[in-house]
Amino acid sequence: MNTEKYFSCCKLCPRDCKADRLNSRGVCGTGAEPVIARASLHQWEEPCISFRNGAGTIFFSGCSLHCCYCQNNKISNEFFGKSISEKHLESIILSLRDKGADNIEFVTPTHFVPLIINILDRIKPQLDIPIIYNTGGYETIDTLRMLEGYIDVYIPDIKYYSSEVSARYSKAPDYFEYASAAVTEMIGQTGKLVYNSMGGLIKGTVIRHLVLPGQRHDSIKIMDWLAENLPHENFLVSIMDQYTPFDHIGEEFPELRRRVTKMEYNSVVQHAADLGLDGYTQGKSSASPEYVPDFDLTGLEER
Repeated sequence: MNTEKYFSCCKLCPRDCKADRLNSRGVCGTGAEPVIARASLHQWEEPCISFRNGAGTIFFSGCSLHCCYCQNNKISNEFFGKSISEKHLESIILSLRDKGADNIEFVTPTHFVPLIINILDRIKPQLDIPIIYNTGGYETIDTLRMLEGYIDVYIPDIKYYSSEVSARYSKAPDYFEYASAAVTEMIGQTGKLVYNSMGGLIKGTVIRHLVLPGQRHDSIKIMDWLAENLPHENFLVSIMDQYTPFDHIGEEFPELRRRVTKMEYNSVVQHAADLGLDGYTQGKSSASPEYVPDFDLTGLEER
């Protein structure tokens, strides 16, 4: 794949910034070289993802959304990470495989999709584990269709239903328009959920939703949309209770400077159960800074 045509006028995400990322940075905060903050076995994903040794997670720096409350703020908004070559990224993937990773999980990879496709064209026949695309859900159909046949499991967020809420927290009033179309496309690509003998998901889509303080009614609307518009046998929903009010949240968002209450979270979980949605929930202990990975360049040593 000729990556220059994608990076010279970037349209990979809905921001459609058209930046020349060969010579500057896009809205995502990155140029054309992959920037990685951590690559390691990760034990704390959903049980069907981290089912044995852990997911082989590769955390890309930069992001198209820049949510004001992001728990990965160090890499999404501060752009911490190391620029590496395409060949180095390839070696990292193979190293995670050799360490017994349950899968290879690309985290926030949208702005590097052409590079990822080039790498997978070379090494996917050497990988006998699933390839996972973990995203904030703000995707274009064109980019997702480039990935068809390369991705085994999609893990998108659906963060917001309300355009007012997505505009306030992520400056993306069109978020639900894109995210709802994106998960529909993802499910169309992956089809029904398929597991291996150890309970690991090897084909399918897991839709994540983080409950935010004061936004349980928005969360409930998302559950309603999922139940009414998507085939239940083709996806799992993961309702997260890990929202943590970090210090980087600005004073202009006073409503976000508290944790989600038990009532708020449980009301969303109960509504999803009443709708017949299957998936995962979290314990309250997940709402802790201890669950944020250390972005310290682990796993980026040259082989």
